[in-house]
Order: sequence, then C-alpha cells, then structure tokens
Amino acid sequence: MAYDEKLADRIRATLADKRGVTECKMMGGICFMLGGNMCCGVTGDALMVRVGPDGYAAALAKPHVRPLEFGGRRPGGFVLVDPAGFARSFAKWVQTGIDVAAALPKKPAKKKSARIG
Repeated sequence: MAYDEKLADRIRATLADKRGVTECKMMGGICFMLGGNMCCGVTGDALMVRVGPDGYAAALAKPHVRPLEFGGRRPGGFVLVDPAGFARSFAKWVQTGIDVAAALPKKPAKKKSARIG
C-alpha cells in the first residue's frame, strides 16, 4: 500500500528537532520511531499514532479515528486518524505519539532505519 508522501514530509518537519528519531517502512506505510519505539507514521492517507493503552479508548471516541489493523490484528494503543480528524490537530496528534513513545524504554534502532534527528 502506498502512503501519502506529503503527510510523511509533514511529520519529518515536525520531528526534525527531536533527537533519536528514525524512520522505516513497515505496516504498508512509513513509521517514525523515537528511541526505537514507534510514535507515529503514515499508511495510505491516514496518520498512525501511538496513543498507548491508557489513551486508546479516548482516542477512538474522537471523530475520524479508528483502530489500527494490521494483518488481521489490532495492536492495542495504536490508532489511525483520517485526514478530517487531524486537519486542525495534526501537531497535537504527533505530540501524543512522541509523549507515549518517549515514556517507553529505549530500544536499539533497526538496521533498515534512516536517522532523521
């Protein structure tokens, strides 16, 4: 599945000043990792966001937000936000992903990752 390159560029610009950010292609799109943990990404034209187990129900209650589904599974703590859902709150969604990923223990970066920050 292709992903929206302009949306990916928007995420890159938002994460440019963060240290320890890498990106890698996975889940049919592109993921941005902070300290080795996915914080956000793009699949199709949707924004993937790590909201964590504690923020999952509240995120799903918002308009234009749905569970991330990958390979028939729904990884808990991850959502997809359609363009109408992040049109006015893009930075807030990305910051949520940053905050949740930053609170996790760091992991080594994957070999196929490209460092962006």
